[in-house]
Amino acid sequence: MPIRTRTILFGPLLALMISSLGPISVANAASDTQSEEPAAEAYDQDADGERRAKSAGESLIGQPGPDVTITTLDGEKIALSELYGEKPVYLKFWATWCVPCRQQMPGFQKIYETYGDEIQVIAVNTGFSDTAEAARQYREEMGLGMPITIDDGTLAEALHLRVTPQHVLIDRSGHISYVGHLDDQEFEDALQQVMQGSDGDSAAEGVDTAEVEALDVGDSVDGLTLSTLAGDVVELSAEGSGKPRGIVFFAPWCEWYLEESQPETSQACRRVRETVDSLAKQDDIDWIGVSSGLWASQKDLEDYRESNDVSIPLALDASGDVYRAFGVRQIPTVVLIDRDGNVAKRLGPQDTALVEATESVAAK
Repeated sequence: MPIRTRTILFGPLLALMISSLGPISVANAASDTQSEEPAAEAYDQDADGERRAKSAGESLIGQPGPDVTITTLDGEKIALSELYGEKPVYLKFWATWCVPCRQQMPGFQKIYETYGDEIQVIAVNTGFSDTAEAARQYREEMGLGMPITIDDGTLAEALHLRVTPQHVLIDRSGHISYVGHLDDQEFEDALQQVMQGSDGDSAAEGVDTAEVEALDVGDSVDGLTLSTLAGDVVELSAEGSGKPRGIVFFAPWCEWYLEESQPETSQACRRVRETVDSLAKQDDIDWIGVSSGLWASQKDLEDYRESNDVSIPLALDASGDVYRAFGVRQIPTVVLIDRDGNVAKRLGPQDTALVEATESVAAK
């Protein structure tokens, strides 16, 4: 995703570059002391995406693939564990708003057409700030033929999703053999390797991924904690704190990266940030902002906090545990927890009654 920088010298050039990049941290841009460097040399988006994917996927290599049954846009059920021992599996994470994903889609479709039934190709829409209808429209526009599924966060957590696109190759024996971001020679070599794998490999038992029942209004919030940028451990349940809790689910790139592709979402992210900043000054509710780990790191949050003068504590949910616990797939989402530690209200991207909702919860 595109780089966001406060270095004025690079602003005009980056505005021209933005359509070909994907979200990353201003920390990766050249600093003021490097301003004499050409911007193109100061930041390599492809390399940054590959680094993030490889770092997140390093511990997965050689491990059994996930034991997940996915449902496609057309209602077909595909049990990944039943494929292990039979054929390789290629999972590609993507999103309709992701520019690099769009650039790679023709090559992705070609792989599907070239190898046919020799490998199970599945396009995994992240489900993050996306919908099934948007994915269907995208499929038609791009002429995609492979099965497409909308992830609920299960595969993202199991396969350490950190960027889009993200490739995951699982060999014929059911073991993860490659995780990456680029459609380059290294990926092509890895693909050829899984295609040429021995038919005699023993099948791995897929790693079971526990289903999480999302918390709903009225449910008690127990055992969920997060570490903030300041290093404080926050118990998300408000029980015993004397104040309700407000949780803002967001992404540090939402406001500017989605400005053209999803303007309503971009505007909602800005509106919620500004509204919560105003509400936090009233000190009626303990607020915390929780970022997804998709294209976001601790440094990205620090830059976001500084550039937007954010006063509430921020935390990174890199594993996606908290997002899954609350069933959050759209940003921004605000969850309000009452003094008894129960979910009181939940507001989605287009809900504009945040002030009234917080006043109602704070008054109880």
